[in-house]
Amino acid sequence: MRCAAAALIVLSLAVPAAAQPQQEQPRSTSPTIRPSDSVDVDRLPLNLNRIGRELAHSADLEQREGLNLRYLVQIYGTAPPIELFTPEDNLQHGPAPYGAPTHQDMLYMMTPQEFRSPAMDFSALMRWLAERQRKKNQ
Repeated sequence: MRCAAAALIVLSLAVPAAAQPQQEQPRSTSPTIRPSDSVDVDRLPLNLNRIGRELAHSADLEQREGLNLRYLVQIYGTAPPIELFTPEDNLQHGPAPYGAPTHQDMLYMMTPQEFRSPAMDFSALMRWLAERQRKKNQ
């Protein structure tokens, strides 16, 4: 819609200029616009309010069907380039960054945090009991 409005403006400016008789002007290699020249914007055949209104009517679309809302928004821009292989990647001799998850990884992901606590250390318990028995015998 915006492109169509811009094309319409350009065409509307070009038609009156094409209808005027052309005058022969000698061609020169230097530009004819001097730094002292300025353009009076108020004298241009443009209606800025109308252009603003047309640009405000964007291509956004809103559809309502009961509680279902659907918005269609068109966004114009250039996407950043996708780099699959960067210069840092060693594709010939480099290791794979990661493989499939191991059994331990799967258990860690599927076991809730409260059940992941370490089991009781029975060797420390037996050492404590042995020290206590030794102190008792002395």
